[in-house]
Amino acid sequence: MNPFFKFVLKLMSSPKINMQEDYARVRKVQHILAPKPKKGYIIMDHKIYSEDRSHDIPVRVFYPKERLYKEPLLFFHGGGWVIGDIETYTNACINMADLTGRTVYSVDYRLAPEHPYPAGLYDCYRVAEVLLKHLEMSGLSDEKDLILIGDSAGGNLAAAVSLLLRDRGQATPIKQILLYPVTYWDHSEASSFESIRTNGHDYGLTAKKMEEYMALYQPDPELRKNGYVAPLMAEDLSNQPETLVITAEFDPLRDEGEAYAEALQKAGNKVQLHRVNGIVHGFITYPKTAESVVEAYEVINAFLNA
Repeated sequence: MNPFFKFVLKLMSSPKINMQEDYARVRKVQHILAPKPKKGYIIMDHKIYSEDRSHDIPVRVFYPKERLYKEPLLFFHGGGWVIGDIETYTNACINMADLTGRTVYSVDYRLAPEHPYPAGLYDCYRVAEVLLKHLEMSGLSDEKDLILIGDSAGGNLAAAVSLLLRDRGQATPIKQILLYPVTYWDHSEASSFESIRTNGHDYGLTAKKMEEYMALYQPDPELRKNGYVAPLMAEDLSNQPETLVITAEFDPLRDEGEAYAEALQKAGNKVQLHRVNGIVHGFITYPKTAESVVEAYEVINAFLNA
């Protein structure tokens, strides 16, 4: 790893940042630093009613330069269920659309702590349900022709949405892509996963931050063991979409993401696992020319087009 990049990551790993107290300030900084969309790029914003009509769920649609007219991607952003939104992920979604040739639907789900679990999950589930049921809204040709994709907490939400769709007797997506997902409930030093200890201090996302995010998303420690919060804890992982899990070498979440891929495979699902070496958590938001992004999209496109 580049020594200067590692130094910057160590600064970002400062224990002085307490997400439980500083999340609002972090959101503001994210918006200030978020790059503006490319000049001339047309953004389509829509809203979907929540099931009880209590609120709207914003959905931003991104169209690629060269459209393949294949199954669209329903994207759930990362940020520990606490930070991030469709604005801060707009450039990442433009890249996603252009690099895959597919339409991308990005969901602006409600965030904790103002809206703790299950608010964000239910928003994501609702959008997936509507797109799967109303083909004319998404351009699908078959009710299963939808692909879920999410990074970090968004990967967690994608996995949980697939489980929830199955458990409620709904059609499940044809595929899902989980980018360095949160799949387990414990990110303390007592965690079952070694990467929490080896990668949990100096690489940007820390074990401490993960504990703080989880406490904001689901304040009750016992309820964090729910399979919709920690998919690796689900009692039944059968009948899930064909899955691609991508992890990062220096990510504290690396081992739990890879464990989820293994658990899905043991439950009889078709699964691919790919680790991107030499990189840290969150790399999908890097410029599309970054080596890690190029590598990831080569794997993603092979999976999508197989």
